[in-house]
Amino acid sequence: MIQSVAFIGLGAMGYRMAAHLPQHFDTVYVWNRNFEKAQQHATEFGTLAIELQNAVQADIIFSCLPTSQQVDEILAQVQLKSGSIWVDCTSGVPESARAQSEQLLQQGVRFLDAPVSGQTIGAENATLTFMVGGNTEAFAQALPIMQTMGKIIKHVGESGTGFAVKAVNNMMMAVHLCAAAEGFTTLKAHGVHLQEALDCINASSGKSGVTETVLPQRVFNRSFPLTFALPLLAKDTGIAVDLVREARISAPVIGLTQNLIQVANDLAEPNSDFSTAIKMYESWSKITLE
Repeated sequence: MIQSVAFIGLGAMGYRMAAHLPQHFDTVYVWNRNFEKAQQHATEFGTLAIELQNAVQADIIFSCLPTSQQVDEILAQVQLKSGSIWVDCTSGVPESARAQSEQLLQQGVRFLDAPVSGQTIGAENATLTFMVGGNTEAFAQALPIMQTMGKIIKHVGESGTGFAVKAVNNMMMAVHLCAAAEGFTTLKAHGVHLQEALDCINASSGKSGVTETVLPQRVFNRSFPLTFALPLLAKDTGIAVDLVREARISAPVIGLTQNLIQVANDLAEPNSDFSTAIKMYESWSKITLE
């Protein structure tokens, strides 16, 4: 019987995800390193802003932090109660998930790596996709809570597999982003009207999530809203490359794309959205995609 839920980390995603929980559970704790943000969340959504050690006494604890290292830092500060479940929605490192799972099991706590996809609009509308690795019984217990925040929730394997799926997903998005940048730069160089070309491609085999949403909603209108930071994409593509190395397989497109995203991140202004990677191509070609 789930009597309390906690959410640790109220960034762009976590703030919106945690907002759905009070509609379904009586006791919802929130904590953030900037505690004023937790207090703001409590005022806005009816959650309870409390100190970290108290928050992690909940039956189910969700975390959504930038990196696995920051999750490790949180875990080092707290003592959890036996029988609880920790659900980490960070886009983390598979190896870290396995280590965190073993560490928490010693306290009688089960760990799920459960990164999400869908960006801030998905978090706001409770339509996120959860890709979950870890113990199947823990997954079954945590599923009703995840269903309040997401639309598609899949158990993909043992500890670390959720993080692996998220890294590969984001790598594939990065491949599409680079391909779209190169393709549309080529088209504009030949005098093609980009919007009309985009309409054709989105009705043809070359379409992707990048052509359907990123180009029209972020690039062509030059808005580049910050919803998923470019440094986080660079981190995720790096995780995907590590997975390739561990598998000892050949994946040249993944390696090349990671190099391109890392260069784009190095060239970008601080706090840039992932879509600004296209500006790297624009600086090389002197062609603006608008």
